[in-house]
Amino acid sequence: MRLHSLKITAFGPFGATQEIDFDALSSAGLFLLHGPTGAGKTSVLDAVCYALYGSAPGARQSGGTQGQHLRSDHAEPGVRTEVVLDLTVAGRRLELTRQPPYARPKKRGTGFTTEKAQSALREYVAEDAAWNDLSRSHQEIGEEITQLLGMSKDQFCQVVLLPQGDFARFLRADAEARGKLLGRLFDTHRFAAVEQRLADDRRVAEKQVKAGDAALLADAHRMQQAAGESAELDPVRAEPGEPGLTEAVLGWAAVARTGARERFTHAHLALGAAESARTAAQDTLAAEQETARLQQRLDEARARAAALDEHAGEHRALQERMERARKAESVAPALSLRDAADAEHRRALREETRTRTALASAPDRAAARLDGRLTEDAGPAGLAEAARRLAQELGGLDAARRAEQRLTRIAEDRDRLDREERADAELLAETDGWLGTWDTRRTALQGRVEQAQEAATRAEHLAGQLEPVRQRAAAAVERDRLTALAGTAREAVLRAREESAAAHEHWLGLKEERLRGVAAELAEALVAGEPCAVCGSVEHPAPGARAAGHVDRAAEEHALAAHRTAE
Repeated sequence: MRLHSLKITAFGPFGATQEIDFDALSSAGLFLLHGPTGAGKTSVLDAVCYALYGSAPGARQSGGTQGQHLRSDHAEPGVRTEVVLDLTVAGRRLELTRQPPYARPKKRGTGFTTEKAQSALREYVAEDAAWNDLSRSHQEIGEEITQLLGMSKDQFCQVVLLPQGDFARFLRADAEARGKLLGRLFDTHRFAAVEQRLADDRRVAEKQVKAGDAALLADAHRMQQAAGESAELDPVRAEPGEPGLTEAVLGWAAVARTGARERFTHAHLALGAAESARTAAQDTLAAEQETARLQQRLDEARARAAALDEHAGEHRALQERMERARKAESVAPALSLRDAADAEHRRALREETRTRTALASAPDRAAARLDGRLTEDAGPAGLAEAARRLAQELGGLDAARRAEQRLTRIAEDRDRLDREERADAELLAETDGWLGTWDTRRTALQGRVEQAQEAATRAEHLAGQLEPVRQRAAAAVERDRLTALAGTAREAVLRAREESAAAHEHWLGLKEERLRGVAAELAEALVAGEPCAVCGSVEHPAPGARAAGHVDRAAEEHALAAHRTAE
């Protein structure tokens, strides 16, 4: 915490407005509030405490209501009591304004009316270069300040604001008086409670130790029963809670463990030897079994060899027959070709003989016919007529040949038309069958068309829902990712809070240690013949000295900086 400025109006001995610039005072390091009695030194500290917690230190709240006690008797009736404190705490620049209740004269008529207490908390935002209002609630402001400072008002008054008279008596008092005074200043009833708690914990620990010793003895007895006579150890004779019980049981257990380890080693060696013997026996058995198997195969081979020797002649005959069959199989296609060529040759010879015979007799038949005709009409007219008839016959033969060729073509066309007719009939039958099933197929196809149309409609409907579904899926993925990040962040926050609490505890511990040794720091500033800044004495018979492990201001500020960083 660092104070920047304090503005006091109608507070304590200050009837008017007083402003204190702490930044200017602390620019050279430590500074001292000094002045005659009644000048208002304590009132300045009371104003700081009142601005922070809304009330002055406990010893200075007596004597009527707090507002009447805090209001200056020198203030004008119309001037309101007000304290404005500008400070930085936990890295935040804050301004606290406190106005206690007071009775002011009524604006109309006679008498007084009571103004209620008011509080305000503002924070300076460097980015906006402006003050932002945070709260005007007494309770909220008090909770915020307590959380930022890490101490209540009573703790603040005991640790930060030390009553000046009590501290002077503390420096001059003996050890016993200092103890009583420290107990009153620092509320050492907490330490007494800690001592009582430690005593209770000691009794609970004694009970737990006795219960643990009883369980340890029970375990030792069970170990002894399990070891039997082979342990050859004296039983543990001790009662729970007696000193040295644990050492005795551990010593007995160590001896028992050594014996058991030796027996285990012997048993392990015996087991190893037995396993080696078993492995050797298994290897011998496997070798014997392999030998027996090979001998059995040898006997079977000999029996098969004897059987083959008995049928050796038959086997050789079969081999010779098979060899002949293999040779015959290789020439079988050639024999088939030879038989087919012989048959074709004989057929060609018969055709040649028949053709030669017909050709040999054809000229004789034609000559005979021609001679007969020529004989009937031996004259020129007869020859011409014969020639005409022959020409007619030749033309008839040509017409017959053409008719025969046409008949052949007609037959071919008829065969082609018959084939086409059969193909048309088959196509007609197939068409009739297809038309017969057309109603069923049309119904099925109509159903498929309707299904396709329905599927298209559903597809269009689902296409409109697809993007929201994708967005929800992406949002679900993002939610899972943010959930994981939130879990990690919560763990980090918990760790940061633990580190902040540890740093705060460390800082408070160092501050308390420094306050305990502040006399030594003040003694270092004492000069012979000059008055003490605390008690005013010019004699310094026994100035304090730094003890071992003394905590100075730098260590305290370093711990405070670590605490603020952790926050």
